[in-house]
Amino acid sequence: MERQAQESRKIILHSPEEFAPMRRAGQLAAACLDMITPHVVPGVTTGALDRLIHDWLLDHGATPATLGYRGYTKSCCISVNHVVCHGIPGERVLAEGDILNIDVTALLDGWHGDTSRMYAVGQVSRRAQLLMDVTHQAMMAGIAAVRPGATLGDVGHAIQTVAERHRFSVVRDFCGHGLGRSFHAPPNVLHFGRPGEGPVLKPGMFFTIEPMINAGRPEVKVLEDGWTAVTRDRSLSAQFEHTVGVTETGVEIFTLSPRGWHKPPYPSA
Repeated sequence: MERQAQESRKIILHSPEEFAPMRRAGQLAAACLDMITPHVVPGVTTGALDRLIHDWLLDHGATPATLGYRGYTKSCCISVNHVVCHGIPGERVLAEGDILNIDVTALLDGWHGDTSRMYAVGQVSRRAQLLMDVTHQAMMAGIAAVRPGATLGDVGHAIQTVAERHRFSVVRDFCGHGLGRSFHAPPNVLHFGRPGEGPVLKPGMFFTIEPMINAGRPEVKVLEDGWTAVTRDRSLSAQFEHTVGVTETGVEIFTLSPRGWHKPPYPSA
């Protein structure tokens, strides 16, 4: 209980006026994911996608928050198939049937908009499509649990319930996080948990909800590059991420797709 109280004291509560710049940053990050959608095709490299994202963000008055963060050298993370998160863009060529997560954080006027989305390269297996569908459903269930007086345990429990109902597993090694003017801040947002446990949600809290769901077991390992996390059993993994703010009456999602492209398959651009 003391640890929970200490964490709660560190959480920043933002003013109503601070929702507006956060909204602009979130919408820019979401629009960036819309922009990249038609470029996710067989034969493209993840490095080429990263360069497109880098240039687009700069052209729109933002900077990619990941570039240079703790030594990271790219403008986004691209995690393909059994890569759980923090995949480093490079020479990997996308092939028919791949699934991938693209994670973008736009730093706009000092505020961080952080979001990620799954993409399907051509036709994918039914199992892969189900995994993506369930992961998105789990994230949205977690978001639906956000309201003043609820707890982060309520959020995690909602996510875990959806994932495990379909016999998928929730990654325990990574979590969502607070953000705003800082890229990462308290609280840690676990994607599993028990109702009523964890910090109590209050208006003005900003954080990400970004469950990583595996088709196989939940265990992961980080490769020698110090960033890339993969499933230990090489099963497929999927992730979606939104940045949200707790309002007086519920929750605001800052990073909804301007085009309504919430999960694959997306319309042909």
